[in-house]
Amino acid sequence: INTYPHDRTAWTQGLLFDKGVLYEGTGSGQGQFKSVVRKVDLETGTALQELTLADEYYGEGIVIFGDKLYQITWLNQTGFIYDKNSFELLQTFSYPTEGWGLTSDGTHLIMSDGSARLTYRDPETLAVVRTVDVYDSNGPVLQLNELEYIQGEIYANIWTTERIARISPETGAVTGWIDLTGLLPATDRQGNEWLNGIAYLADEDRLFVTGKLWPKLFEIKLVRLP
Repeated sequence: INTYPHDRTAWTQGLLFDKGVLYEGTGSGQGQFKSVVRKVDLETGTALQELTLADEYYGEGIVIFGDKLYQITWLNQTGFIYDKNSFELLQTFSYPTEGWGLTSDGTHLIMSDGSARLTYRDPETLAVVRTVDVYDSNGPVLQLNELEYIQGEIYANIWTTERIARISPETGAVTGWIDLTGLLPATDRQGNEWLNGIAYLADEDRLFVTGKLWPKLFEIKLVRLP
């Protein structure tokens, strides 16, 4: 529907809207760039506010719950909780797995770790509430990456693919696939761009996607194939 500029150096790991503000969390771009959390101007793609993580941390998924912004890291087994407005660090927490994607259903945090498992955590205590394993007709769906909770479903990027899984939160069943093959034109690719980043502007029912090192962020409308 629309195309917006996106930071070509952003190794996008988390993407979301909160009260109309676009937030993005990035990884280190395979060692090329710093991991950051930032607020982004949708129209220009420029950072309005930014926090850079220490070099030892590889930033992954982000989510906002209340007035707090949560961020997980890839291999450090460490998460950060910030004030969403000031980016002041409020707390750290730990978990025993890798950290990939993060979203919320309004009650719990939902986290992916690169496997087929989604882990629900209490946003206050960070304790595990339950887990659900994701599957389709072929079996477990692995490499669940960036997550977004949209109208009662979990959308998940599948790492190294151009597809997004639509997942039942109750059962883990994949209810459908979103095929975004070719969305980023070949002329905009330099060989290492991966689809990753889903943001939903709920009040306006608008869906946005981007990818790691993509120079564009797309607003899309889903069309069911016959």
